[in-house]
Order: sequence, then structure tokens, then C-alpha cells
Amino acid sequence: MSNQLSEPDPDGEDPDRAHLADVESGAGCTEIWETLSEQRAEAETADD
Repeated sequence: MSNQLSEPDPDGEDPDRAHLADVESGAGCTEIWETLSEQRAEAETADD
């Protein structure tokens, strides 16, 4: 397994952390989990 991360795209976004863009700086585990759960639910709704 490699720890190599993706290079940021030309727009400056880091593809390895893009899913955390909506999480406030300093957020704890609960806030991160809630944000990821909401994103997952929205994605499932969009697929239906």
C-alpha cells in the first residue's frame, strides 16, 4: 500500500481532501462524520 497522495489540480483543489470541503476547520469527529453521512445520503437520493 502506498501513502502517495494525488497532486492538487490546476485550480488548487486537493482531490484527496475534496470530500472534506464542507467541514469547518477545527471540526471534531462527530462533525466530520455528520458531514460525510449527509453527503452520502444526498448522493444516494440523486442516484434514485
